[in-house]
Amino acid sequence: MTEPKVRQVKCPQCGRLTLYSPENAFRPFCSERCRLIDLGEWASEGYRIPVGHSSSDPLTSDEDNYDDSDEGNNHQH
Repeated sequence: MTEPKVRQVKCPQCGRLTLYSPENAFRPFCSERCRLIDLGEWASEGYRIPVGHSSSDPLTSDEDNYDDSDEGNNHQH
């Protein structure tokens, strides 16, 4: 059997080439330092995932835009 090819990737934090393999406990980072810097950025909200408005957003719906101020004014007696 052939061994799987070990890839080299750039550390997302510092850009240094590092091995992406099970032997690298910090992958995809090159070191514990880079991993902790990245974790700190997430924890301090330095990184954010953009959120777009969608029609399936449970916080806003068509019911929120419903105007019932005229409701009941057109009753026939």
